[in-house]
Amino acid sequence: MKPSLRIFLDQLIDYAGLFPPAGLSMQDAVRNYARYREGEFAFALGKFVVPQDRAHEVPSDFPLSVLGIDEIKASTREDVERIAGEANGRTVYVEIADVALLDAIAEHGLRAKIRTGGISADAFPAPDSVAAFLRACKRAGVAFKATAGLHHPVRCIKALTYEPHAPTGTMHGFVNVFLAAAILDRADEILREEDPHAFAFDDDGASWRDAQVSLAELERTRREFAISFGSCSFEEPLADLEELGWL
Repeated sequence: MKPSLRIFLDQLIDYAGLFPPAGLSMQDAVRNYARYREGEFAFALGKFVVPQDRAHEVPSDFPLSVLGIDEIKASTREDVERIAGEANGRTVYVEIADVALLDAIAEHGLRAKIRTGGISADAFPAPDSVAAFLRACKRAGVAFKATAGLHHPVRCIKALTYEPHAPTGTMHGFVNVFLAAAILDRADEILREEDPHAFAFDDDGASWRDAQVSLAELERTRREFAISFGSCSFEEPLADLEELGWL
């Protein structure tokens, strides 16, 4: 594996197997996460995502991202202020639909969360909306995570659920989103890219077409800005990378 891809994938995928479209039982999700922690790609595994009312069911040694505590929705500045008042030193991601709230999020030392998909086609934001979110976060000095819909490395048309004859739709790629975060001046173009061959990971950095990012800048982006994404599958994103010959 190229050093740049290793850096890119480091703790990138928060495992949300309890949630749709996977919707696993707690027993199965916990078993999977324990297995992933011991597997070849454990370095790419982030936190275990769990609803607040079920956090007590998870083994105490699992690093958690608890919905309702560590990840919370906000619609108004007052929501953000309330969340900040209850944070108690925790790293909290605030899911917002309006980037105007980023100033309040920055003011209170919180982080942002963007929803990048779902189980219906209308749940996927347009590429320019995602690009605008990334740029606004950067301007505000706010780190972010993404959630939902990032099952595949590169933007593509795929089934939206695991059900037989499921509807299809265009899904964002996690390589698109997180490399766009590192090359913001080309973010709109990168987010629309559907050709895997336009991306490259090598010994010195990563690139999209003629735009490059160094190892140092890629590592800094992942550590300080583009933190992770939640996925109901840990295996599917990695299987796609293997199919592309990147792993």
